[in-house]
Amino acid sequence: MRSLRDTFLYVALMTAVIVASNYLVQFPVNATVGAINLADLLTWGAFTYPVVFLITDLTNREFGPNRARIVVAVGFVIAIAISAYTSAPRIAIASGSAFLFGQMLDISVFNSLRRQSWWRAPLIASVLGSLLDTAMFFSFAFAPAFSFFGPNDDFAIEWAPVLGVFSTELPRWISWALGDLSVKIAAALLLLLPYGALMSVIKPMPDLAKTR
Repeated sequence: MRSLRDTFLYVALMTAVIVASNYLVQFPVNATVGAINLADLLTWGAFTYPVVFLITDLTNREFGPNRARIVVAVGFVIAIAISAYTSAPRIAIASGSAFLFGQMLDISVFNSLRRQSWWRAPLIASVLGSLLDTAMFFSFAFAPAFSFFGPNDDFAIEWAPVLGVFSTELPRWISWALGDLSVKIAAALLLLLPYGALMSVIKPMPDLAKTR
């Protein structure tokens, strides 16, 4: 009963974060910090999406990689179905593809590092998963080469200073990708705090206890 209840909880949390992120990624952060225009650097989705890595890693810790893959797969199907109504189709396709491959990589890396220091598995898995996720999502969602997924976003492909501060200019979506990845890596470090705090509450099932 606990296993089924916790699995449903993880799926619900995963779905909520994905749907929120798919919606928020369509909105640049319209603010400035000094000379930096954050709209050239970040979307609001960058702040919510990293939580999916925490959810995946907690599932993996408690139930192992097979259950984590099930949670990712179910969360993927439900979230993409909902996102079809809350986000542009191209965003939904990009998000689904990036999420699925990024999370599967996260699960594999986490499981291979399970026996090492408690922080290594969640941190390294999240960083590597984030690299793949970011590359796939922003390419599929905004790069003109993938316009067969949907129309281009003129603001995203407009050339602007890299990261909003450098003299070199590139399409704005590249700076978004770099900014998004920076937030994800910072979040991977920050989310070690709740992960560590929850270790005494969310413990591996008996058959995983020896590989925690």
